[in-house]
Amino acid sequence: MTPTKGYAAQDPKSDLAPWSFERREPGPHDVQIEIIYCGVCHSDIHQVRDEWGGTIFPIVPGHEIVGRVSRVGDHVKKYKNGDLVGVGCLVDSCRECRNCKEGLEQYCEVGFVGTYNSRERKTGAVTYGGYSNMIVTHEDFVLKVSEDLPLEGVAPLLCAGITTYSPLRHWKVGKGHKVGVLGLGGLGHMAVKFAVAFGAEVTMLSHSPSKEADAKRLGAHRFALTSNADTLNELANYFDFIIDTVSAPHNYNTYLSMLHTNGTMICVGAPPAPAEIPAFNLIGQRRSIGGSLIGGIKETQEMLDYCAANNITSDVEVIAIKDINTAYERMMKGDVRYRFVIDMATL
Repeated sequence: MTPTKGYAAQDPKSDLAPWSFERREPGPHDVQIEIIYCGVCHSDIHQVRDEWGGTIFPIVPGHEIVGRVSRVGDHVKKYKNGDLVGVGCLVDSCRECRNCKEGLEQYCEVGFVGTYNSRERKTGAVTYGGYSNMIVTHEDFVLKVSEDLPLEGVAPLLCAGITTYSPLRHWKVGKGHKVGVLGLGGLGHMAVKFAVAFGAEVTMLSHSPSKEADAKRLGAHRFALTSNADTLNELANYFDFIIDTVSAPHNYNTYLSMLHTNGTMICVGAPPAPAEIPAFNLIGQRRSIGGSLIGGIKETQEMLDYCAANNITSDVEVIAIKDINTAYERMMKGDVRYRFVIDMATL
C-alpha cells in the first residue's frame, strides 16, 4: 500500500479537511498517476453533503483529474512513466455487458465503478478521488492528454466537457439546428463552446442578466433572460434542442414549451428533487425529454482529441486546496466562472 495525502469529509455536516489514507500498489495493468490538477464538480458537493443518499464516509471527492504517470504495472502497454494523462468519472465497469462492449461503460448494466464514493469490483474497497496527491487506476480507464493545452483548463473536460459533448454528438446536433443552453455554469459554458463549434445557432438561457457578456464571449449567438415573460413568449416553439445543465430545482415545463415540433430537451444537470411533467406537454408537439450521463472511455478520448485539435478548454479559476470549502460556498451562490480547479501542488 502507498501512503496518500488528500482532503476528505468525515460526515455530511463536516468541512473537507486534510486526511491521510492508502492507495493500492499498482497491479499488472494499473497506472499510478501523480495528480497535477483536479476540477471541482457540483456533484462533488451533492455527494459530500449526501444529498443523493448513499455516500460512503469518509469521502475524498474529485473526478476531473489530470496528472503524470509515475509507475506502471508489468503488463501495462498504453502508458509509460512521464506520460500526461487524465482520469474522469469512472475507473472500472463489468466489461462484459452489451453497453460496455459498445463503449458505453457509463451505462454498464452491472454498474460502473466511480472514481470516488464507489467500491472496487474485485476487492470491495472504497474508491477515493482526485482531491489527493496521487491515484491508481486500470490502464483501460486512463486517458491521453495533449501537451498543447493548459492543463488547468483540461481537467474539467473530464466531466463538464464530456457531459455536454456526449449528448450533442448522440443527438447529432450541428449546422442548421437552433440550440438553447439553460444555465451558464461549469456544464453550460462547455455546452455553448461545443454547440457553437459543431455549427449550431446557440442561445444562452439564463435568469442572470450579468451573464450576457460572458455568453457572447463564449460564442453564444443570442442571450435570453428567462425571468422576462415576454422573452419566454417570443421563444415558444423555437428550439430544436435545449441542453438543460441546471442542478437546482426548476420547472421543466417552462422550457419544454420553447421546443419546436419534434424538439428534444436534454437533461444533464441533476436536481435533487423530482420533476412533474404533464403528458400533454410532450405529446402536443411530439416533443421529447431525455437525459445523458458523461460518456464512455472511447468517446471521452475522442472529446479530448477534438478539444486539442480545436483549442477548446474550460474557463477556470485555480485555487489552493485549503480554500476548497470556500469554493463550495461560492459554487452554491453561482460565484465561479466557470469551474474551480485545485492546484494539487498546494496539498
